[in-house]
Amino acid sequence: MWFAVLLLFCTVLGAGLLTRLMPTARTTWMKPLLAFSGAYLFTLTIIHLLPEALTLSPQQGNRIGYFILAGFFGQLLLEVFSQGVEHGHIHHHTNHAGHVPFLLLFSLVIHSFLEGSILVRTPALETSTTQNFYAILTGIALHHIPAAFALMAALLLRLGSFKRALPYLVLFALAAPAGIIISNYVVLTELLQGGWYAALLGLVAGNFLHVSTTILFETSPEHRLNLPKLAATLVGTLLALAADWV
Repeated sequence: MWFAVLLLFCTVLGAGLLTRLMPTARTTWMKPLLAFSGAYLFTLTIIHLLPEALTLSPQQGNRIGYFILAGFFGQLLLEVFSQGVEHGHIHHHTNHAGHVPFLLLFSLVIHSFLEGSILVRTPALETSTTQNFYAILTGIALHHIPAAFALMAALLLRLGSFKRALPYLVLFALAAPAGIIISNYVVLTELLQGGWYAALLGLVAGNFLHVSTTILFETSPEHRLNLPKLAATLVGTLLALAADWV
């Protein structure tokens, strides 16, 4: 469990620190990674999160459906404030120089916290989600790389200083680990006994559906065959499927 906490924290911090080594105006390297992570997340959502949410609450399938919809449209609302940073959007112009983008940061923290909160491992919950814990952890970590890079680029543009931007990157890096810790050590009993874990899975599944499909659509906006992105998409899909074979 603490490995997951450390991995997600270091992934965000490391991706944000890349802005010191790579120009934020050149993000061609990010597109295959986005295609890969989008396909990986989408596949995990379809074959694990959605079936598991419905299996955990078979008598309340409609209720879980509401949470899936809430996650999907809730993410749509969050992206109004985050400006698509969750899937690597970098905006190179701003009218708010010197001001911290608190709404953007808040939406990313909520998004990341929810992602971390489904990473539950306990003998009382022997489900496909816990059995594929590391596959889901990998998907979240991969998804955080372009998000952290884009967030740090936005912070540098606004604040003009790496030192001033770093505390806000650390705040984002702590969000998913906080979700893991709270789900596993603070509200675990309530999640399991009240059926709220199934609802939480549905909420995050809806969230992932929005993010992953947006990524996949945006990687080919001209509807043209792009072999590197197609290859990245296929590899992401196959690796997510391989979680069932290993």
